[in-house]
Amino acid sequence: MNRQHVVIISGGTVEENLALDILKKQSSAFLIAVDRGLEFFYKQKIKPDYIVGDFDSIAPEIIAWYKEWTEIPIREFNPVKDASDTEIAVRYAVESGYGNITILGGTGTRLDHVMANIQVLSIPARAGIPAEIIDGHNRIRVVEREVRLKKSETYGEYFSLFPLGGEVRHLYIRGAKYPLTDHTLVPYDSLCVSNQIDGEEAVITFGEGMVILMETREEMYQ
Repeated sequence: MNRQHVVIISGGTVEENLALDILKKQSSAFLIAVDRGLEFFYKQKIKPDYIVGDFDSIAPEIIAWYKEWTEIPIREFNPVKDASDTEIAVRYAVESGYGNITILGGTGTRLDHVMANIQVLSIPARAGIPAEIIDGHNRIRVVEREVRLKKSETYGEYFSLFPLGGEVRHLYIRGAKYPLTDHTLVPYDSLCVSNQIDGEEAVITFGEGMVILMETREEMYQ
């Protein structure tokens, strides 16, 4: 597996300070621009390594400018298709064997797109590849095994769990303000919203299912 980190910038809300900080920390990352996410690269005069989308929501002069850079692969799709642009980008990253995936611009005002992007995280999760959506208030992952949340490293002061695709059985939460023992988390259950780490570390384990894990902060990332 290629252990290189992939940063995907999609067409939702992109907080520039956050995005620039992540690109600085991941200076050797493979960069994928997804449709309107290309506007961020254009504004910052950054060359992505790969461009994908149907480009129905981006100014024609932007995509034309990048087409002049013949060394950048551009995959253009018909807007009438069976997968979102972000899903296509994530599948490309997984099939190419990259080791970690960070998605920026995966949230925003279009809740239908937000829901789709969260579910897309299950694709790398099933392949054993760490993946996350990050915005100014949230870090979102899909996990199917034990997770340890260290207070010194967590993205925000709250964490929440939601089942993805069915029940989550034998759920244990230790080291948290609201612990759980051998709980079955069902799709209509809000029990695991807004928990907090009690001490230095919280440990989440479960026997069956997949979990959406959200780490949330009250204050916007600066």
